[in-house]
Amino acid sequence: MPSAQCQAHYQILAEAEPDVLCRVLNLFALQQLIPQQVQALRDGDTLSIEIRSHEQSWHRAQIIGEKLRNLISVIDLQVQPVTAAKDPAMQACG
Repeated sequence: MPSAQCQAHYQILAEAEPDVLCRVLNLFALQQLIPQQVQALRDGDTLSIEIRSHEQSWHRAQIIGEKLRNLISVIDLQVQPVTAAKDPAMQACG
C-alpha cells in the first residue's frame, strides 16, 4: 500500500547566490514534484526560501530535506508537516 501524500513546509536559509534557487527547486524536479507554493526573499547576503509541497509522502519529504541540507549554499533548513489544523484541506502527515 503506498504512503499517504501529505503537505510539507520547507523553510530554507541560504547564501544569496545566483543559482541557489534553481538548485533548490531542481531537487523537487528530480523527484517529479512541482511545489504548490514557492516564496523567496533576499536580505543582503542571504536568501530566505519557503516551499510548500503536497505530492509526496512524509518520508519522501524528509529525504528531500536531507538533500537540501547537503547543498553547499544552504545555511539552515527546517522541514515540517502541515497539520490538518493549520490547513484543513490537507491530510495530516506523520
